Amino acid sequence: MAGPKAPKDPEKKRPGFYIMRNKQISGSAQSNGTGVQFIYLNDGRMISSARIVGNITDDTMLEMLSTTEGFRRLVHSIGVSVEMDGTDKKVEFVFQMYGKSDLYKSGTTLCMEVPADGMEYLLDLSACDWSDDDNIPGQIRFVFDEPQRDSNAAQALTTVKFYLNDGFLAPEPEEEETVDFACAEYQQILRKSVVQMGNNARLKAAIERAKRGEDITIAFIGGSITQGAGAVPINTKCYAWQTFEGFCHIAGKGVDENIHYIKAGVGGTPSELGMIRYERDVCRDGAVTPDIVVVEFSVNDEGDETKGVCYESLVRKILAAKNKPAVILLFAVFANDWNLQKRLCVVGEHYQLPMVSTRDCVVEQFYKKAGAGRVVTKNQFFYDCFHPTNIGHQIMADGLLYLLQHVDRSLMDEDTLDLSTVPAAIGDTFEQVWLYDRNSRSDSVKILSIGDFSETDEELQGVEMDRNLTQTKEFPYNWKHVKGAEPFVMEVCCTSLVMVNKDSGAPDAGCAQVFVDGVAVLLADPKVNGWTHCNPLICFQNKERRTWHVEVRMQPGDENKEFTILGFGIVS
Repeated sequence: MAGPKAPKDPEKKRPGFYIMRNKQISGSAQSNGTGVQFIYLNDGRMISSARIVGNITDDTMLEMLSTTEGFRRLVHSIGVSVEMDGTDKKVEFVFQMYGKSDLYKSGTTLCMEVPADGMEYLLDLSACDWSDDDNIPGQIRFVFDEPQRDSNAAQALTTVKFYLNDGFLAPEPEEEETVDFACAEYQQILRKSVVQMGNNARLKAAIERAKRGEDITIAFIGGSITQGAGAVPINTKCYAWQTFEGFCHIAGKGVDENIHYIKAGVGGTPSELGMIRYERDVCRDGAVTPDIVVVEFSVNDEGDETKGVCYESLVRKILAAKNKPAVILLFAVFANDWNLQKRLCVVGEHYQLPMVSTRDCVVEQFYKKAGAGRVVTKNQFFYDCFHPTNIGHQIMADGLLYLLQHVDRSLMDEDTLDLSTVPAAIGDTFEQVWLYDRNSRSDSVKILSIGDFSETDEELQGVEMDRNLTQTKEFPYNWKHVKGAEPFVMEVCCTSLVMVNKDSGAPDAGCAQVFVDGVAVLLADPKVNGWTHCNPLICFQNKERRTWHVEVRMQPGDENKEFTILGFGIVS
């Protein structure tokens, strides 16, 4: 697509800066029949965009973007351009403030219909009615008349620019060259992505089986980056699918032949949840035995209270399968150049696993100037401060494929890995963890009473699994509390226990307390994350194997509020 055309409005003379520049969008299917692209602005995202896309370095201006009050003092109008094939199409632009009393409902919502002709249209903020309950800039939405149902529909190119009130200035935007994936410098940065080749025996064996026409499965498990966030369309431009396509090419096969694909990324979740849902989301409850598993949790495990035990437990769980699958550790990166590579590399080194680092590949690039060996800019790589663009996803895939191509050309190593003789590097407390939910049956668990947790929650976090554009709801077999003081009570024979609860920003969401043998062990607050999200919380770990009495009670005062137990991770 051609880039947006220059604005013709007189307001173009105002200084301003981009927060989105030539970014691809598409409409995910909604219950009302529309398609929506969500762009979240909270948790520092808009400030990060102002830095990366708008080249803003003024701390005062950046701080103003953190509240609605500051935003209104800084920004005079918003310029929006959208370009799609066919000039008769329109997209609704929505800019929503989050409210103080009700996150999603009490703040101001600004709307403007934008013809998809590539021209810039202005939303004058002085002409808007503002709510007294505004708190922070929350999200941007692009609403399409219909959702994207396949990889070729409802895609657009958009640019969003903030024009400033009198007294504020903005730097000129940085000029960018098109990313040249064929240049020699690109191959050089891909080489930097390989942290170590590791022992190639399992990976080489999988490649050889694929070439012979045997059925093999390559799976990807991780957070939102693995889900495909930032990729448009999310199902075919994500790094996972691009890696799968490249793997098929290495094996000399088509994408619908003997090589099978599983994508199991869930946004905002760490390996603490990944280890619980591995059998369900990757192994499909025993129906699938993956041959290669890419593990991507290097930017999601920041809050891991076990400091890597959950991550290593997941890795060991995968490696222990009878078919001896290969594990590749993938280290993604945030826009602040951060990840947990240093902590998690220990696991890869311990088991001689191949490791690929996107951070090592691109961060150096971000600080080079045009004409000085720069291949990609930070704006080109990142969709927002957390997720890659299509370009970023391609670079991640190319790093993995660089590794796979090298293994394909190499002699096979001897498989020396024997988990029975290799102790954990960090810890393996949860290696045998399994998911228990409303649909489960086990001699290890006895539900004494569900109390007032009798409903089933259907408003759940959804993800695009595998090649699908439609979302699969996470943890549908749950226990939901609506009102009442009767607790959820069970007896469970285990050594470690994790509760997974639903996070929510809804005003009627309440807190629940977990008691083990009558002792309060944790308070689950669904508003900590503030969005519909799956949150694992460790109740206890590495205790003696015996029967524990577990109760989940609504916090005093929250008896008439909602809380959902999504399931439990049990090590029995």
